[in-house]
Amino acid sequence: MPVGSGSDRLHDRVLTVPNVVSLARLGLIGVFGYLLLVARADGPAVAILMLSGASDWVDGKLARLLDQASALGALLDPAIDRLYMVAVPVAFGLRGLVPWWIIGTLLVRDLLLLAVLPALRSRGLTALPVTYVGKAGTFALMSAFPLILLGQWDELWSRVVGSVGWAFLIWGLGMYLWAFVLYLIQAALVVRTMPKVTGV
Repeated sequence: MPVGSGSDRLHDRVLTVPNVVSLARLGLIGVFGYLLLVARADGPAVAILMLSGASDWVDGKLARLLDQASALGALLDPAIDRLYMVAVPVAFGLRGLVPWWIIGTLLVRDLLLLAVLPALRSRGLTALPVTYVGKAGTFALMSAFPLILLGQWDELWSRVVGSVGWAFLIWGLGMYLWAFVLYLIQAALVVRTMPKVTGV
């Protein structure tokens, strides 16, 4: 067997434990939307968000522990993260839990990032390094939504949790936008300093 062929096949595998976890996360987006918007079952909807957040960490951990990193997994994980960052805020907006201007800000930010991708690809890049600020902002936002949902009950503990959720949302939105500025600066430096790749 040629050297490296085993690792190449592993990298190209589709049916791996981390990929199954990622696909389960993808299916949970629809379940969450149904629970929040149709069934109005806020408790189970919170549980789905928490399960999805935990599984996001689990699939990466499993990929390393089981040595099951794959090209599909490298595409699935960030794509599903992006879907959550669209689907969850939109669902909250449709339910009237979060103002549309906040949701619009998040969506426009991501659309503008997509608009930068062709310039990066023309330089042979598919993405820029993820910043700590961006990771922290995403964590704060994804923590904010279940806390805000838990704040919908007419109890003292619920109001306190809801207030914490709003603090996370405002904090996360600020970091999310600051990460966007840093991303644009990095993209501008790439465009100015790296030549275009021929044939792209």
